[in-house]
Amino acid sequence: MQQFVVPQFIDVEDKILGPLTVRQFVIMLIAGGTIFLAFRFGDFQTFVITLCILGPGALIFAFTKINGQPFHYFLLNFVQAFRKPNLRVWRKDYTIEELNYLRKKDADIEIVKVEKKQQPKREHIRDLSLLVNTGGFYSPDDEL
Repeated sequence: MQQFVVPQFIDVEDKILGPLTVRQFVIMLIAGGTIFLAFRFGDFQTFVITLCILGPGALIFAFTKINGQPFHYFLLNFVQAFRKPNLRVWRKDYTIEELNYLRKKDADIEIVKVEKKQQPKREHIRDLSLLVNTGGFYSPDDEL
C-alpha cells in the first residue's frame, strides 16, 4: 500500500525574513515607506501625525491575532456583523380584529390524539441482539 505524506500546520504562514511572514513584511514595508515619505517631503507636523496613526495601525494589523485570526479578518467580520446582523427579531403587534380571527381559526382545528407506542419487552430486545450478533443464525423460536 502506497503511503502519502499528509501536510501538517497548513494554517501557519511561511516565514521569509526572520520571524516575519510575507503579509507582516509587506504591511511594515508600506507603513515604513509612507512614514519615510512624510518625513522626507512633509513638514514635521505631518510626519508626527503620520507616525502616530500609521505606526500603531501597522503594528496592530501585522502582529495582532484575535481568536487565532489575523486582525484584518477580525475587523472584516466585525464590520460585517454590524452591517448585516444574523439575529432577526420579529415583533408584530396584532390588532383586535386579527386576534379574534386567529382565535376563531384555532378553535376550528381538530386535535388528534396521538397514541403512545408500547415499550418493547426486554426479551424481545435480547432476541434481536442475539439475531444480529449471530448473523441471522439465531432464531427465537428455536429455544430449548
